[in-house]
Amino acid sequence: MDFKIVLLRLTIIFVLSFIFGIERQKSHKPVGFGTFIFVAIGSCALAIIAMDLQGAISLLGAIVTGIGFLGAGALIKTTDKIFGFTTAASIWLFAILGLVIGIGDYKTGGVIYIFIWICIFIDKQFEEGKLVMYQKKLELKIHPINRDKELINLFEKYRIKKYKLISKKTDKKEKSVTINYLITGWGDDIRNLMNDLENIPCFMEFSLE
Repeated sequence: MDFKIVLLRLTIIFVLSFIFGIERQKSHKPVGFGTFIFVAIGSCALAIIAMDLQGAISLLGAIVTGIGFLGAGALIKTTDKIFGFTTAASIWLFAILGLVIGIGDYKTGGVIYIFIWICIFIDKQFEEGKLVMYQKKLELKIHPINRDKELINLFEKYRIKKYKLISKKTDKKEKSVTINYLITGWGDDIRNLMNDLENIPCFMEFSLE
């Protein structure tokens, strides 16, 4: 296949998945920006390979399916979330990249590799909360009980745009309260909030997920 056509197809699918991935990232969905781009580019590249190697489609399918099981092993499940979708998708995409290089299509492989690094760079900015606000679960143990209002003041101080109380448990014997908030804010603001929590004695224990 002509390289210009290959480049056009990969660029189109990169742009389309890029736009959709950003929307998912802004909506704080578990499957975010990088996963959609990796899967879309990988599928496009696999279709291009299949058209050039019609006699080896069964072999390509076997390789990609096998690598898919390996990628599934990269998923990490917690009590309420699953992590590792981007890592799993990257394993699958690199298997396809290996196929592209293996058949000697170095130009296509180079384009895919460049798109991968563009995606990784932008995804890193998302993780650090520099491009869009990100959402975290904050669990906090406060002593004494009546000091929990100070946390709301800190949210306002560090421009935490949204904070939703998920649960609140009071221990009258210890005179403490354990609360869970779902907070949304810029990466630097959330990091500054965590630093402030460390320096205030009434906030005994806290974790951020």
